[in-house]
Amino acid sequence: MCMVIFAPIFAICAFATCGGNHGHLQVKVDCADRRQSNHSINIDFGYPFRLQQVHFKASLCEARRNEVVFLDGDFSSAAQFFVTVGVFAFLYSLLATIVYVFYQNKYLRNNRGPLVDFVVTVIFSLMWLVSSCCWAKALSDIKTATNPTQVLLLISACRAQENKCTVTQEPLWSRLNTSAVFGFVNVVLWVGNIWFVFKETGWYKTGQRYPTRSASGKRSSEMRQRLYSESSFDQPEESFGQSQFSRQDSVNQSKGDFGPQVQRQVSFNQSQVTLSLPQTYLGKPVIYDRENKVASQGPMIYVNEI
Repeated sequence: MCMVIFAPIFAICAFATCGGNHGHLQVKVDCADRRQSNHSINIDFGYPFRLQQVHFKASLCEARRNEVVFLDGDFSSAAQFFVTVGVFAFLYSLLATIVYVFYQNKYLRNNRGPLVDFVVTVIFSLMWLVSSCCWAKALSDIKTATNPTQVLLLISACRAQENKCTVTQEPLWSRLNTSAVFGFVNVVLWVGNIWFVFKETGWYKTGQRYPTRSASGKRSSEMRQRLYSESSFDQPEESFGQSQFSRQDSVNQSKGDFGPQVQRQVSFNQSQVTLSLPQTYLGKPVIYDRENKVASQGPMIYVNEI
């Protein structure tokens, strides 16, 4: 698992870069009276960053005596909370590594191990998030409190315009910035590990045992029901059509016994139904042979144009 490999490493990087940091600031005071010039002031601070306890001596240019100056701010709570979370996360990661490697069977027995691991992982994820945010805010305040411009305003000799104060060395913030970055990396790492621990609890498998129907599955079931209903309704219609065709065939067969005269009458009646003829007069019938010659005269039809 990813926590076994990376969690102890990033936890060490987080609390080591924060807990082992020391800052150094050096200020030089040049008084108007050259007898008391070139006074260098060294200011050291570090973890747990109780800056109100950090003090240094600064000379008063007007008289030959020194004053004690204290820095402002106490940021020990955020720093100690961040380091404490890192140390406990490191210890738990080592314990989890030992359990995963040597006690895998006991870890999975009765599902107690994954449940405890899941709860602890969620707690550490929240603690990393809170501690990282608090430490990032405290680091910003530490930079403001140890800003050289802010420190020079605390010295009485530097507030006088005739004296000259300069900063010869500023503190380095690379390690503290790295600690804040490692804090948020641990947040991402532990939050991502929640998913892997959740799969070990068995809740993921029980949720997949009875999956819900998707939209495509519902549509396919509806189409099957429709096809089944249509096929059931088509069967009586086909039987009904077959019975009609059988009845018509039987009637046609019975009609065929009456001879060609009935067929001619039926065709003539159909022509009367489809065509409406004007008034007609019947004369003698005319019979034509194959050579289109008049063989005999029969009744003739005269049409009066309307």
